[in-house]
Amino acid sequence: MSADTAIHAEGLEKSYKALDVLRGVDFDVARGSIFALLGSNGAGKTTVVRILSTLIRPDAGLASVNGFDVATQAAQVRESFSLTGQFAAVDEILSGRENLVLVARLRHLADPGAVADDLLERFALTEAAGRRVSTYSGGMRRRLDIAMSLIGDPPVIFLDEPTTGLDPQGRIEVWQAVTRLAEQGTTVLLTTQYLEEAEQLADRIAILHRGRIIVDGTLAELKRLLPPATVEYVEKQPSLEEIFLAVIGDDAEDTGRGPDADARTTRKENR
Repeated sequence: MSADTAIHAEGLEKSYKALDVLRGVDFDVARGSIFALLGSNGAGKTTVVRILSTLIRPDAGLASVNGFDVATQAAQVRESFSLTGQFAAVDEILSGRENLVLVARLRHLADPGAVADDLLERFALTEAAGRRVSTYSGGMRRRLDIAMSLIGDPPVIFLDEPTTGLDPQGRIEVWQAVTRLAEQGTTVLLTTQYLEEAEQLADRIAILHRGRIIVDGTLAELKRLLPPATVEYVEKQPSLEEIFLAVIGDDAEDTGRGPDADARTTRKENR
């Protein structure tokens, strides 16, 4: 494991009675990168995250986060990451700004108001800062949830299926937020069952199947595992998602809740 490795997993095993959930999981995540752990429901993705976040112990294997061993240095590991689960953990009675100020105060940070205002701006929530979270769209709540996870500037963030239950517009808002995290130096481990999500966001992708990593690499490396593509000329029809975003584009801008069609420009296309 090198100094540039933010997350390390080696030979992780975990069973629940007769059910073998993890059967020897190995991967490394480079600092400042987005690593997607891709797999179907029940593949073991959440179990990996729970081990890395010190919520459960593995039956076998080693793991470290930010250079700290999850078994012997749990306190230091917990200071190194934030975890965002499958459902937004926000207080709907409070405003967006009040949620952020509350967490900043709980973490004993100086000037909680300034911390909240900075995060509101970073996640394009300034205009909605004074509104109750109960009035937010799904994408806005998820962005606020991720913003709350960043209070205290953790070097690593775990996102466990962050777009579960979101509509196409909300998914794109979250994708943009995750991309900005990596651009600012945060290491992101993303679990997802959506192939397009992994393709859009990740620097590296690992496919977890039946408790094992069966392939791990960049998107280009994974594509080389298949035979060369056959070139065909076809008329491209818009996808239903593209139609949906094009139709509601103006409304999304008016409410300040979502990007226009250009928001689909990905991090990879900007490189």
